Amino acid sequence: MPDFNWIIKMAFRDFRKNISRLLLFVSSIVVGIAALVAISSFGENLTKDIDNQAKELLGADLVLENRNPIGDQPIDSLAIQTAAEVNFASMVAFPKTGASRLTQVRALEGAFPFYGVLETIPLDGESNFRTAGKKALVEKTLMAQFNAQVGDQIKVGEVEFEIVGELQKVPGQTGITATVAPAVYIPMAYLEETGLVQYGSRVEYNRYFQFADGTDVEKLIEPYQEQWEIDRVDADTVEDRKRSTGRSFGNLSNFLSLVAFIALLLGCVGVASAVNVFVKEKLASVAVLRCLGVSSRDVLFIYLTEIKIMGLVGAILGAVLGTLLQFILPAVFADFLPVEVTFGISWMSVGFGVLTGLFVSVLFALLPLLKVRNVSPMATLRPETADSTLLKDPLRWMVIVGILLFVWGFSFYLLGSMMMALGFAAFVVFAFGILWGIGQLIMWAVRKFLPISLRYTVRQALANLYRPNNQTISLIATIGLGTAMISTLFFLQNQLLAEAKFADKEDQPNMLMFDIQTAQLDDVKGKLLDRNLRIMQEVPIVTMQLNEINGIDKKENEELPEEEDYSRWLYNREFRVTYRDTLISSETLTDGELIPVGAKGDSIFVSFEKGFAEGNGLKIGDEVEFNVQGRPIKTYIGSLRDVKFNQVSTNFLVLFPGGVLDQAPKFHVLITKTKNDREAADVQAEVVRAFPNISVINLGTIVETLEDILGKISFVIQFMAFFSIATGILVLISSLIISKYQRMRESILLRTLGADSGTVSKINTLEYFFLGSLASLSGILLSFLATWLLSAFVFEMEFRPAWGAGLILYLAITGLTIVLGWLNGRRIINQPPMEILRGNG
Repeated sequence: MPDFNWIIKMAFRDFRKNISRLLLFVSSIVVGIAALVAISSFGENLTKDIDNQAKELLGADLVLENRNPIGDQPIDSLAIQTAAEVNFASMVAFPKTGASRLTQVRALEGAFPFYGVLETIPLDGESNFRTAGKKALVEKTLMAQFNAQVGDQIKVGEVEFEIVGELQKVPGQTGITATVAPAVYIPMAYLEETGLVQYGSRVEYNRYFQFADGTDVEKLIEPYQEQWEIDRVDADTVEDRKRSTGRSFGNLSNFLSLVAFIALLLGCVGVASAVNVFVKEKLASVAVLRCLGVSSRDVLFIYLTEIKIMGLVGAILGAVLGTLLQFILPAVFADFLPVEVTFGISWMSVGFGVLTGLFVSVLFALLPLLKVRNVSPMATLRPETADSTLLKDPLRWMVIVGILLFVWGFSFYLLGSMMMALGFAAFVVFAFGILWGIGQLIMWAVRKFLPISLRYTVRQALANLYRPNNQTISLIATIGLGTAMISTLFFLQNQLLAEAKFADKEDQPNMLMFDIQTAQLDDVKGKLLDRNLRIMQEVPIVTMQLNEINGIDKKENEELPEEEDYSRWLYNREFRVTYRDTLISSETLTDGELIPVGAKGDSIFVSFEKGFAEGNGLKIGDEVEFNVQGRPIKTYIGSLRDVKFNQVSTNFLVLFPGGVLDQAPKFHVLITKTKNDREAADVQAEVVRAFPNISVINLGTIVETLEDILGKISFVIQFMAFFSIATGILVLISSLIISKYQRMRESILLRTLGADSGTVSKINTLEYFFLGSLASLSGILLSFLATWLLSAFVFEMEFRPAWGAGLILYLAITGLTIVLGWLNGRRIINQPPMEILRGNG
């Protein structure tokens, strides 16, 4: 039996002598643990706040939604109060400047929201809006965009309203929603007068209910659910909203935790690397202990105890830092949160973080630490490396298996899916494997092909990359992966924005007009032709719903086994289709053929988008019955098309042949291209003035909105990715300081052989230059690969390498490495060798 009292005493004695160096090991895991604890605590507090503010999320106890007006309901008499809302996308104009913008118009009747308030500036804006008169509340982003003030007029359709409040916050609405679709609230009494609700307008009707406290709403509405399903009325309760919101933000929290987990894994690589150097420097001490009769097991326990102390300290520091980070996170995620998040210490998250930190520091330190078992007493007389071939050491193999199981198990704990956890673990192994391979290849190439003709300083600096105690692999792995994460996000954001800048592309349209009624079509076309603008597409659109698939209606579909039924979403959604007998540039026929009506008797053959059809279990030959304004039309799937939805065009999931829907109620879309943004604004203002019901999309505005959204999303993700970069920098600093003692001996030797301080300084600077270059270039190349894969297979767009941004990242990271290396070694370089040997350095 080992004497644990003696082992602990020896461990503390050695720890006191090496405390400053061992604390450097600690720094590698602090940031990762801090990120995990912060995100875990934030997620727990968010879940609690969603529960506490659930009614404010919905604004009512029950909401009924439909695309058609919702009449009186049996539950009306059971409610304390009700309210109604009609919302739709439409243009609004600011008469003072003539500017216009597509917004979400919300016509409100009643005291909604029943829970929470419409926060406005001034505070009495909400109450003034509800008084009699043509008043409006306007989203703050819209007010800022057009420099509007409270008291100004806003034109909605044919009616001008006075702005009585600047909307700051709407219950349940996030900042991203306000950016994409800024809202304008008007009283329901003036909706018909605006003239905006016409055929083809995509209108949603909502009814809100408030019941007495303690009412079990889920049970109350149960008898009416079946009829609402038939009528395609969607019922949303507080519990429904709580579940959907909690699920959405639970997924966000898990994703952010995975990003934090990567930072922790990078820190673990730093721990393993630092312990590897520490073990090599302790070989002489281990040999002496072995000569004194200490078993290899006891020696291992001594250093393992030190590692436990180190891991515990690091985990506690990380947990404290993570708890403090909670003050920052609500501000970072503000645009994505529908509730106010409170601050609170989550002791469960803190305990989880401390245990995780202690566990991973021991697990990853064991890989190099197990080598001390191979040090023999003879090492006091002859040098030994204590290295053993991995294939011959089953314990080290067990540690590697344990690391892989830990990575998979932790990701499974966060994601709750075995396949997703396997995918994440495979990604981590792949990324580390690529970076490890790059490091090994570089070290092999330098050792094998280092030219003797190079200048001495360059040759010496390159040789340091593979000499004992080198940090090449660990730095490339940690800094490289951190760089890859941030640069991939940066490159991908630029790719998406470049793809979205339609106006700069030759022969690409930049303006879409929709909701054009048939009687208005010729007049709108005339306005465009008068300005010598080309009408690039003129498309009729018919709205319809789906009745049956292969004779199975919505009710029968719900009774089928899960593996045999069709998606309920297919029966509930509204289809917007067009009709023509030819394909356009964004479409490619993949299966079947476009068959005009009458080609095979009276059968009507339609074309479905390939991905949509296959994703919903539809195939060529299937019978699909549509409901066109109450009239059933039986069709057959005759072909499948590959549609490039990222092109600016009128792309449709379902395409009818000509001659079938010509007489059906419809509206029209026109697409054109203006010469510049100024002309686009003039055309938009002229059309909206003449035809308030027509909505105009200026793609230049869409690009600005996209930039704003991508900027917010990228900021959040890059904030989390920064933990990886911070970990990499801490590993870099600790690696440089740990290797300082090795560099000290090398510098003494060089100075003793006659090298001046300038020569030693050049060698060190070049070594850090090579280290920084290799780490940053590895990460940037990996990010180029990731961006190419995402561009080609996810976003289906052309890959454009951002060489300029890559160069800036390379210079920044390389420069940081050189500066840190120089600060670390300047005292050694500037002092005489004898002072260092005497211990004064």
